[in-house]
Amino acid sequence: MNPSAEFQAPEGATLVDCTLERHADQILAIFNDAIATSTALYDYKPRPRESMDAWFQAKQKGGFPVIGYENAAGELMGFASYGTFRAWPAYKYSVEHSVYVDGRHRGLGLGEALMRALIARARERDVHVLVGGIDAANQGSIRLHEKLGFKHAGTLREAGFKFGRWLDLAFYQLTLDTPANPVDG
Repeated sequence: MNPSAEFQAPEGATLVDCTLERHADQILAIFNDAIATSTALYDYKPRPRESMDAWFQAKQKGGFPVIGYENAAGELMGFASYGTFRAWPAYKYSVEHSVYVDGRHRGLGLGEALMRALIARARERDVHVLVGGIDAANQGSIRLHEKLGFKHAGTLREAGFKFGRWLDLAFYQLTLDTPANPVDG
């Protein structure tokens, strides 16, 4: 199976490159909902609007994509991105990704469509390994990653504490056939 193969998004949904000006508030709302209602983000407090400036700057500086699906009304239904996995140079071909779908639009296949598009972008940019850190209780996200060819790479037990309980963080990785000619340095 080719995890970046074309996947049909829901009717009326358009894949877009997200921008600070157009999408920051919508991305922030999705982040803050995930913080308040789930263990998708091991964060406690909603993020302030100013945090999006630095978030987008880091994505731009690293050459990292931020993609999303908008509905016909221009509303962001979900987004995906990746960024630095670890800050040392030898990790330059590995990234850590994230995908979030607005609660009102879950169950439509957007997560899979976003992940397939993100994998395609990673391949175009010579990424070799995509890493996803997933709350081990999030069976929906785990099933999605496994469907796309990700393999379980390990679990950090009780790595987080949120909602009065310890959380296990499972790592899943997808190894791509890129780059064709990796180099040191």
